[in-house]
Amino acid sequence: MTDTAVIVPAKDEAERIGATVTAALQLPGVDLVVVVDDGSTDQTGRVARAAGARVVRHSRNRGKASAMESGAEAVRLLDAAVPRHLLFLDADLGETARAAAGLVEPVRAGEADMTIAVFATRVKLGGHGVVVRLSRDGIRRASGFSATQPLNGQRCLTREAFEAARPLAHGFGVETGLTIDLVRKGFTVVEVEVEMAHRATGTDWHAQLHRARQLRDVARALATREPVIRDNLAKLRS
Repeated sequence: MTDTAVIVPAKDEAERIGATVTAALQLPGVDLVVVVDDGSTDQTGRVARAAGARVVRHSRNRGKASAMESGAEAVRLLDAAVPRHLLFLDADLGETARAAAGLVEPVRAGEADMTIAVFATRVKLGGHGVVVRLSRDGIRRASGFSATQPLNGQRCLTREAFEAARPLAHGFGVETGLTIDLVRKGFTVVEVEVEMAHRATGTDWHAQLHRARQLRDVARALATREPVIRDNLAKLRS
């Protein structure tokens, strides 16, 4: 049974995207991999296409949430009468993307509307966990859900759940917003431990800038979803 499409947001991932696409195409039930080339300056799109993916290209970088929505729209245009489940994977997973089957199974069985990966093997990151704590605490306050790895982008959703979560939170706030919005709307969210790994974030200024953007986007996602913060922002605007 082919019932799942994989969507891979990617920017400047030519080195790893081919292995990620190849592994994703081998997942049971997957008959479509869509790579969204989000303004890459390298050969990400060409390598992804050569590996067997359909490629959607943004002429400029529009951010992760926008890439996810573009990928989902591309899948919708290719869907038949029954919409595919949507499996979102990071571009730098490489061969470990083959472990994503564990994320699809609960959705396929009707046991979950969205699954979130929990990496069994943790890669030591260069950061200090500030953004992770902000997201985890904010999700718990806003929805009551305790997320083990709240920023993990490896997720499988039904099409119904994805549409219910739109519009997605901006940029790197997308995972935080997805979890809060779906739990609040009564969808079943389940964490699944998987043997997957992606490239660790370093400690150079590029990595620090990346974390700063994550912090900004997660804070924005929470600000619009936590009643006290939202109300105070509304008062300030008025």
